[in-house]
Amino acid sequence: MTKTLRRGRASLAFGFAVQGVAFALLVTRIPALQDRYGISDGLLPLFLAGVPVLAGAGSVVAERVVRRAPPSRVMRWSQPAALLALLGAGAGDAMWQIAVALGAFGVAVGALDASMNMLGVSLQRAYGRSIMLGFHAAYSLGGIVGASLAWAGAHGDLSLVASYLPVVAVLLPAVLVGSRWYVDHGPGSGDPDAKQREPGDGPGGEVVVFRTLLPLCLVMTFAYIGDSTVSNWGAKYLQDVLGSSEQLSTVPYSVYMVTTLVGRGVGDLGVRRFGAVAVVRAGAVLGAVGFGVVAVAPGPWAGIGGFAVLGLGLCVLVPQTFAAAGRLFPGASDAAVARLNVFNYVGFLVGSPLVGALGEAWNHRGAMAVPLVLVLVTLRYARSFAPGPDRYGDGHERARTTDVGRSGNGL
Repeated sequence: MTKTLRRGRASLAFGFAVQGVAFALLVTRIPALQDRYGISDGLLPLFLAGVPVLAGAGSVVAERVVRRAPPSRVMRWSQPAALLALLGAGAGDAMWQIAVALGAFGVAVGALDASMNMLGVSLQRAYGRSIMLGFHAAYSLGGIVGASLAWAGAHGDLSLVASYLPVVAVLLPAVLVGSRWYVDHGPGSGDPDAKQREPGDGPGGEVVVFRTLLPLCLVMTFAYIGDSTVSNWGAKYLQDVLGSSEQLSTVPYSVYMVTTLVGRGVGDLGVRRFGAVAVVRAGAVLGAVGFGVVAVAPGPWAGIGGFAVLGLGLCVLVPQTFAAAGRLFPGASDAAVARLNVFNYVGFLVGSPLVGALGEAWNHRGAMAVPLVLVLVTLRYARSFAPGPDRYGDGHERARTTDVGRSGNGL
């Protein structure tokens, strides 16, 4: 490994961690945002749905921009924009202000999610082994820090702007400095081959065939329906259904992120040992068990236990889906990742309003059956994660990776 790759890996992991902090600070304070701006329970799902819609647009824009500029440049400017939008969400007092802030946050996050996963897939190819889960582990670590800061703000009865301003003041210059060491290959990156783009989605003219990408798109959607249920409704579920305090209602997301961190921390080793197929299958089963526990929990601590199991299960699905897309279209991985990333927001767009509407029309416990079933459906598509011919590099790694993938299929 060269010093450039190691430094690029560290700086990208930091970027993932910062994104985790920002997102956790937003979603764990949804009840406080709702109270501050006077958003009704009926109107809240519309606000929550608007963020993924605009994030999907941001991901589409990122795909177009990286045809002429490297993903590192997109990430370098979208991350500060997301942090400033977060600060704006906490600083306003009128309905239009929260709408503008959440809209800006959505667009910035869409471009940020797409570009940082493009960089992650590219670095994994350069390393020649599974490292994608490690980047998402850094995101989970950031989520833990962000949720802990949110808990401290709620416990100390701080205003939203008082909670957000110190965080943004520290992280904004840090990400601008760290962006100097991002590593990517594409138009504008200095790679002469990347500048000679033929017709198609990739530098060599490779086209991303949607039918081939579709199974991964479905898995991404199902995973984010589950994840959005935790992030958007976990705090309200614990407070409104299981009778917790406002302070305790911030805990489920923290616990979810802790177990997500644990799962992703060892996930790359699991992929190398057992193969992606086995890891994805195990994650789907654990995710379904977690939703089952949350649905029948008699009190807040049992519900928190269910969210813990959910984190162990769902944590592997998204990183492995991005990695599989990169392997599937090695000559157009940026385009494949950007298009796959849109289904991240499809999952949020469908999951959050659906769970909320079912909760209002029926009951919130029964609504948990929807993500439970969809996560189980992921089992049908698990074989889509089996590696084909290696696209990482040298022949030795090719043989080893393929053998590991086959051993995983047999489990």
